Amino acid sequence: MTESAIAQISLDTLAPSQHAFICSVVARDDIRRRLQELGFLPGAEVVCLMRAPSGDPTAYRICSAVIALRREDAQRIRISFHTPEHTETEVLAHGT
Repeated sequence: MTESAIAQISLDTLAPSQHAFICSVVARDDIRRRLQELGFLPGAEVVCLMRAPSGDPTAYRICSAVIALRREDAQRIRISFHTPEHTETEVLAHGT
């Protein structure tokens, strides 16, 4: 199965206890860099741990760390439920 055939969704749609793999980060350079520094890199496994009672933010486990992200930031991260076939850095920058 090619990577382009694998359905991608945004991280904010991941339900508690579900896990997935990072495909890409679609954001301006400064935001993209910060998310990458936190471990949101293509190929990394991410687990949704819990949502705040209000629904925002959501806690995710990535690279042995627990990171809380606002929905706005989680929507910038594309995920897949399938293991990526490659782990090349695939980062898309949009706007300024």
